[in-house]
Amino acid sequence: MTYLIAGVVVISLIAVLMLIFGKKGGGMSAGGSGEHKNQAQIIRLANKKLAKDPYDPEGLFPIGDIYFSKQLWDKAFPVYMQLSKLPREKLTEEEYFLVLLRCGICAVHQNKFQEAVMSLSEAYKLNSRNFEVNYYLGLACFKSQQYEKAIPCFKKALIAKSDAEGVYFYLGQALYFTKKYRDSLPCFKKALDEDPSNKEALYDMADAMTEEGHGEKAIKVFMHLRPDPVYGSKSCLHAGVYHRKVGDSETAIQDFEIGLKHENALPEIKLEIEYNLAQVYFEKNQVAKGLTLLKTIRNVNSNYKDVNALISRYQELSQNSNLQIYLSAGSSDFVTLCRKFIAARYKNALVKIQDINVGPVFTDIVADVSTLKWSNVEVYRFFRTSGSTGELYVREFHGHIQDIKADRGFCVSAGTFTEEGRKYTEGRPIDLIEKSELVKVLKVISI
Repeated sequence: MTYLIAGVVVISLIAVLMLIFGKKGGGMSAGGSGEHKNQAQIIRLANKKLAKDPYDPEGLFPIGDIYFSKQLWDKAFPVYMQLSKLPREKLTEEEYFLVLLRCGICAVHQNKFQEAVMSLSEAYKLNSRNFEVNYYLGLACFKSQQYEKAIPCFKKALIAKSDAEGVYFYLGQALYFTKKYRDSLPCFKKALDEDPSNKEALYDMADAMTEEGHGEKAIKVFMHLRPDPVYGSKSCLHAGVYHRKVGDSETAIQDFEIGLKHENALPEIKLEIEYNLAQVYFEKNQVAKGLTLLKTIRNVNSNYKDVNALISRYQELSQNSNLQIYLSAGSSDFVTLCRKFIAARYKNALVKIQDINVGPVFTDIVADVSTLKWSNVEVYRFFRTSGSTGELYVREFHGHIQDIKADRGFCVSAGTFTEEGRKYTEGRPIDLIEKSELVKVLKVISI
């Protein structure tokens, strides 16, 4: 029964080959016709051998060779799989190596990466310096996202054949995907020397440059790729983030707006662009535009990052222009607001500002406050945050009060103070002014 089935398989293979390579194809040149005659002869000889023994390597090799040379991977693969299972004594070492190599190559072309790795790994044991073994083993690992294993394979492939095209691109990507950005850069450069139109290599190289701190070089590439239908949206996101970072908000807005025009942008990229664009709008005090974008994001993903918290925060800001100034205006407007805040806290008193110190974390204002009954030197420390301020900052402020010999100090925040911070003020000349009290005063201030 086994021989009967094998015989049927052999006859089927021969029939297919005759249909592919027979003389009835029409329109053949003299050379092509001769080639088909030779192939027909090979098939006839293979047929005779396989008729006697369906597992005869002298019959299987010629058929496999024809399939392989015509890149009929799905037909060649089972032939070489059958050959690979023959007893080793039936094949020479060179023949066994060729079988494993071709079996692996066919498997790669059919996306059967596990089978490819198995065959090519065995072939590697027989010849570790062969270019095709290393290249296709690297490709099988790469396609199955085993990038760490792919890297040494591609490197050995280049040692075997330094001028092989396409290898540098895969090696660059394998290094890039494993976050070896610096090592990936020369590989991408060589890949682009081979093919300047390779947009994927260009984008990955620019992203790797960004990760390595070369944003000023990468931005030129991202700007160039902004109109690209495939890499344009991601490039716009990178360009916008860079321009926002360097304070060029107008160009950042342009970058993000171009990115949103790409209809084929991935959903996650579109959300990230909208989120960043909203942040730029808030920085420019265009709160309404920012809120519109955040609500659009929320409609798509209600739990995206801190969108819900930002919506609550900026909805409140849109209803309180002074709170908006407090949190996001420039230093000049902020200091003016703080001075008015201090003045608004005292009735029937003379308030003279003695010193103003604007820092990156807080702003200190020292005031001389005089009434008919008392006179104090008081220092206000304004924190421009809506978060929670801890004991460490309160403790440091107390030391500052003592240093300048002020009578009293006030810590002002648009957020809250921790429980430890509150406890530290007990018995000390410090008052904590949290958001609720700050907002009450801001509502009566005109600026």
